[in-house]
Amino acid sequence: MRDTTLVIMAAGIGSRFGGGIKQLEPVGPGGEIIMDYSIHDALEAGFNKVVFIIRRDLEADFREIIGNRIEKIANVAYAFQELDALPAGYSVPEGRKKPWGTGQAVLTIRGLVHEPFLVINADDYYGKEGFKKIHDYMVSEMDTEADTYDMCMGGFILNNTLSDNGTVTRGVCQLNEDGTLKDVTETFDIQWKGDALAANDEEGHPVQVSPEQHVSMNMWGLPPKFLDELEAGFPEFLDHVKEGDLKAEYLLPRIIDNLIKSGKAQVKVLETRDKWFGVTYKEDKEAVVAAIGRLIADGVYKESLYD
Repeated sequence: MRDTTLVIMAAGIGSRFGGGIKQLEPVGPGGEIIMDYSIHDALEAGFNKVVFIIRRDLEADFREIIGNRIEKIANVAYAFQELDALPAGYSVPEGRKKPWGTGQAVLTIRGLVHEPFLVINADDYYGKEGFKKIHDYMVSEMDTEADTYDMCMGGFILNNTLSDNGTVTRGVCQLNEDGTLKDVTETFDIQWKGDALAANDEEGHPVQVSPEQHVSMNMWGLPPKFLDELEAGFPEFLDHVKEGDLKAEYLLPRIIDNLIKSGKAQVKVLETRDKWFGVTYKEDKEAVVAAIGRLIADGVYKESLYD
């Protein structure tokens, strides 16, 4: 069977979480963090390697809180996303504080991953269905040598991905008739206002979204040669960053959307009806702990996850 790797993006600073490292907050009865459940579900689905993308200054805490534990049950590697990890000839603009987004994060695994891989966020709970469907697609259907990038993604239902404690940003998807992704649009400030969903585009203008629309939660199944595309596209992205823009990000949804529109990629949307939850805001933690408790009570997970 083809090898598959789970890649977890865990380098975020967590500014909206009040300055804490939200990816490392315990939410399970045995001190498990959200990543524990994602890794458990991925290994159960058939993935056989885990790559953590972290910041170097988090490494000691990260290994202590989760890395050393996972190394006992899976093949583990680390990649490091840093602000100054730039192509030759480029430098960090004065005043910039954060790294360059999810595209740069995934680019850090180049040289570590040579097989189809699934990218997820560290602080999102995805449920079991997406891991299973993506693993099966990557093993049985993905053509890693096709001229057009053969990709897949977990297609979540927007209403299953909202937070009770603030707005969220989602990659809102339009699908073709064959179930492939037509486009994905980064949509901001999504929340219920009365009986309707409110949302804005990146300029702050109101846009319409439906609670039943598919959205991307950065759950992408990708062929290994996609890393070549990320490497080639990063300098081009940097060349187009406006002077004085200290927050521009090289983002996976936009990269993939551009590849679709240029005919260089096809993305199969694998629908999952699982309910997302995550620790975006500090107030979310209590709800996540309660949700994990319900899943344990329903027999989805054992009280002690790794027993």
